[in-house]
Amino acid sequence: MSGDNTNTGRRRFLTAATSVVGAVGVGFALVPFISSMQPSAKARAAGAPVRADISKLEPGQMIRVKWRGKPVWLVKRTDDMLEELPKLDSELRDPASEQPQQPPYAQNEYRSIKPEILVTVGICTHLGCSPTYRPDMGAADLGADWPGGFFCPCHGSRFDLAGRVFKGVPAPLNLEVPPHRYLSDNEVLIGEDEGAA
Repeated sequence: MSGDNTNTGRRRFLTAATSVVGAVGVGFALVPFISSMQPSAKARAAGAPVRADISKLEPGQMIRVKWRGKPVWLVKRTDDMLEELPKLDSELRDPASEQPQQPPYAQNEYRSIKPEILVTVGICTHLGCSPTYRPDMGAADLGADWPGGFFCPCHGSRFDLAGRVFKGVPAPLNLEVPPHRYLSDNEVLIGEDEGAA
């Protein structure tokens, strides 16, 4: 009978030891599998904020940067361009930018922190095409009343130089203004806006 107790004790010990070793082995096997589910360094970097140097941006000029796989436009508006913006309110679908297409600090007539610099995502809010920058007033192909802005060649949506959508076009919303802040007079950080307001 004492032999049965010894065998039972050994069996329990061996069963427990095997279970512990097996659990540790499963843990080691799962670590690489779970780690592979984490986003790659490239994917993490794709969502990271992007710096844009605007020191060489001339009045009326636009530069493009890429943030989260999207084109972001930075336009240095002229005084004439800024003077035109309030005159267009009656022609726009959302002139006061009441739809949440911009951070609170860009919910103004310029849709920007600094009136002269527009920062907007260059994707039409209709079906995701990329509009073209058409700052020239009265462009022959857009009509004598064209005030300058952005024109989407896919379905004809039009946006003013603040990225606000005109009435009667397919696009339902203003262009998106991404979170951003100024690191200096010459550098904008797109994708982060702490302390911008």
